[in-house]
Amino acid sequence: MHSCWSPDSSTTLTQLATTARQVGLHRIALTDHNTAEGALELKALEPELAIVGEEVKTSEGEIIGLFLTRSLARGGTPEEVCDEIRSMGGLTYACHPLDRRRASFSSERLLQLRDRLDIIETYNPWADPAANRAAAELCRELGLVAASGSDSHGLRELGKSWMEIEPYADPASFLASLRHAGHVVSPGSGRGGRY
Repeated sequence: MHSCWSPDSSTTLTQLATTARQVGLHRIALTDHNTAEGALELKALEPELAIVGEEVKTSEGEIIGLFLTRSLARGGTPEEVCDEIRSMGGLTYACHPLDRRRASFSSERLLQLRDRLDIIETYNPWADPAANRAAAELCRELGLVAASGSDSHGLRELGKSWMEIEPYADPASFLASLRHAGHVVSPGSGRGGRY
C-alpha cells in the first residue's frame, strides 16, 4: 500500500495506521513509489504494524522490496534491484507483473529473473483480471510464492484484499508462512472470496 510519501497518495502515516487497525489488519507492507523513507518512519512509530517496503521502478518494470533497511536505487536493471534487496536481507516481490497498463514484465523475462524473485503478485485490484490469472499461472509454473496485494492508494481501499498468514519471526519465516497463506478478496474488489 501507499502513503503520502508516494506522489499518487495523500494518506498520512497516522491515518494509515489508524485505518489499518479499524479494518482488522495486523501487519501492513508500506511500499511507496521509489522510497522506503515513509515505511522506515512508520516502522519507528508502529514497529508491530509495519513491514518496510518500497515499490521501485527498474529499467524494465516495478519490483517491491520487503524488509528493507533503506531506500533502493531507482532505475537499475531488475537484476541489480533484486540483488540490492537481497543484500539487505529483504524479499523480492514482482508486483502487477503482467499488467500491460503499467510497468511490467513479459513472462519470458520473469522466467529469466526466477532465481532472483521470491514472490509474485497474483492478485492486484488495479490489474486486468486476465493479467492476474496469467500471473497466478506463471507463479505456479515457477514454483514461487503467490501474494495478493491491495495496492491501496487511499483509505477506502484498505481491507479490500489481504493475506492471512501464520506468525513469523523474520523474512525467511515470513516467506514460508506466505507460501501457505489464505488470500482474501472482498466482493467489491473485482474477485470476492478466499482462495
